[in-house]
Amino acid sequence: MVVTERTAFYFPWEINTDMVKDGTSVRTYGRLTSYVPEESKAVLSGQQSSAQCHMSVQTTLVEPFQPILGAQYFVLGEIEKTDGLSGVLLRSRALTCVDGVDLTLMQQAIVEQRRFFKERETKMNVQAPCCESPPT
Repeated sequence: MVVTERTAFYFPWEINTDMVKDGTSVRTYGRLTSYVPEESKAVLSGQQSSAQCHMSVQTTLVEPFQPILGAQYFVLGEIEKTDGLSGVLLRSRALTCVDGVDLTLMQQAIVEQRRFFKERETKMNVQAPCCESPPT
């Protein structure tokens, strides 16, 4: 069985951490707080408890699009480490408005998906034979 690499879903507050390496393909979401079309740059924000986090999104590959400030967006793209304010730029390949999505329910689904993949990976490692005797 060949396991292909999948694009992992990260919460907005995980994007600027060391757990997401340069070049990693990610899916995430956030509220559009600003958009500068001349620079092809948007800023999405997310909230965990009382902490607000922001991520810069390069929108060159998804333009033209009609930004709705304050709306929720899903983003699919690659991480690029930078020396800027946040230290991370997300180069988007897809940017979709999903205003109205229940974020609490979505976060629960992401946690369950992670649990499923971790459990499946553990089972696959246990079931893999370590040694087989050659046929006689």
